Amino acid sequence: MKARLSAWLCVAVAGFVLGGCASVPTGQVKAVYHISADLEQATNGLRNANNHLTADPKAKIVFVAHANGLHFMLDGAKDKNGNSYDALVHDLMGKGVEFRACRFTLARQKIDPKRLVQGAVIIPSGVAEVARLQSQEGFSYVKP
Repeated sequence: MKARLSAWLCVAVAGFVLGGCASVPTGQVKAVYHISADLEQATNGLRNANNHLTADPKAKIVFVAHANGLHFMLDGAKDKNGNSYDALVHDLMGKGVEFRACRFTLARQKIDPKRLVQGAVIIPSGVAEVARLQSQEGFSYVKP
């Protein structure tokens, strides 16, 4: 009986200690928002990022866009209701959010890089950037 109680007590203490460690903040949250589908996905991502920053204003957020997901970063792009993405993107940039556009997509779709919203950064490859941010910089992956 004593052995069983002692074992249970060890498990309970270990659970308490490990549970306590899990709740200790480990630093800034870093998230890469991967946009590759369409304007609806971009709309969802921008809304998610605003909510994310409301809950955690210190979060580091980077949008990486390629394929058809890149179109929301084009100057003058509008959502299905005719609202411009420019203001949303610039508002998030003002909160420290970064926007990165795939050079391969720009070339394949024959998009002039000058059409990107001011402040967007061109990177060589969208998928390579998502992988790099996750593996080398510890970013969590978000796919809206």
